[in-house]
Amino acid sequence: MEEFKSYLQKRVAITDEQFAMISDKLKVKEFDKNELILMSGDVSSTGYFVLSGLLRCYSIDSKGKAHIIQFAPEQWWLSERNGMFFNEPSEFFIDAIEATKAVAMPKDFINEAAKHVPCMNDLNNTMLNNSIRFMQRRINMLLSATAEERYLNFIQLYPNLTLRVPQWMIASYLGITPESLSRVRKDLAHKHFKP
Repeated sequence: MEEFKSYLQKRVAITDEQFAMISDKLKVKEFDKNELILMSGDVSSTGYFVLSGLLRCYSIDSKGKAHIIQFAPEQWWLSERNGMFFNEPSEFFIDAIEATKAVAMPKDFINEAAKHVPCMNDLNNTMLNNSIRFMQRRINMLLSATAEERYLNFIQLYPNLTLRVPQWMIASYLGITPESLSRVRKDLAHKHFKP
């Protein structure tokens, strides 16, 4: 929990005492590699802050193909918003790509914490706006960018994931085939690009 406290203290003015006051509903959970955390159709009211390891959020289409929406490495937040904020069944799956340790928090954590530490509202607004900005960029990339531009953007966003996840998962996130990703990587290698 110290890592999460340190993360918060870098972003908001929160004392050790205040953190102790708001952290009573938080739990550190450990997930095995490949463990399914959330199933599509379930209702989840838990969000996660990754301390170590790697989570992913994805959907599976009617043909059984996975479409990765987001990766969550260390110091990333991940939640399924249908259940978390609207009490509706999830459209997505969440699983652990690696053995993962994460802080699990209930949906009301930020609101309850803000009653004791008002600046938590500012953090929540910043995170929400960053999330919206991230999704807008991602949609724009999927609609208008070349496969190479998408891959370069992926490397910028997730600088250490190219060695941690299989190529087919990166291709899924980029919305391209693994073969297209291989061509992109080969072309970049010819240009002497090193991720």
